[in-house]
Amino acid sequence: MIKAVLFDLDGTLIDTAADFIRIIQAMCREGSVEVVSAERIRTQVSEGARAMVRLVYPDLEVTDPRFLELRQAFLDRYGADIAVDTTLFEGMDELLIQLEQRKIPWGIVTNKPRGLSEALLKALNLTERCAVLVCPDDVKNTKPDPEPMFLAASQLNIEANQIVYVGDHPRDIDAGKNANMPTILAAYGYLPPESADDLEAWGADYIVQDVTELSDLLLSLVNQ
Repeated sequence: MIKAVLFDLDGTLIDTAADFIRIIQAMCREGSVEVVSAERIRTQVSEGARAMVRLVYPDLEVTDPRFLELRQAFLDRYGADIAVDTTLFEGMDELLIQLEQRKIPWGIVTNKPRGLSEALLKALNLTERCAVLVCPDDVKNTKPDPEPMFLAASQLNIEANQIVYVGDHPRDIDAGKNANMPTILAAYGYLPPESADDLEAWGADYIVQDVTELSDLLLSLVNQ
């Protein structure tokens, strides 16, 4: 029986891509470099700030002071305007309400830093609704290691195998499997191009194409 639901953040629970696209394309124009396409940026959102800078300056070494400066500039911009165009995925709020009405706690396990994650939840009025938030700051080993999954389970006081994890990246599915959690692949999310052609190979227990499918599946699991 499923007693709780955990979500990855970017690309699974919340559609943050528009703000990444806005900032990165502005940085391209200001740096007089070729503007990176929105779709390319979208597929890299889950990889974080370093990946964003690599999209703009692919030949710049990550140890280069200029790279570090650009990464910080991106983070500063993103932190200042973290939810200009960001929203919950369509239908997600209704799903969360359904879980809350059934007394099923939901939470987040993400590789997004805590400061940014908390700011994002606050901007979307989700802070009080989210039962647990686990970020890289909270653990020694991040996803795909199961440590953050076990920490979330411990904070919820629920056995890991009674918690379903929903994510849109292979590391999400691996992390859930490594913690013995049932896993759901959110195929509507920011799928990495190198592994998007064979979703079955990720090894998730379930694959959903949109939030409607996710809602139907989760409600069936928690009602068993």
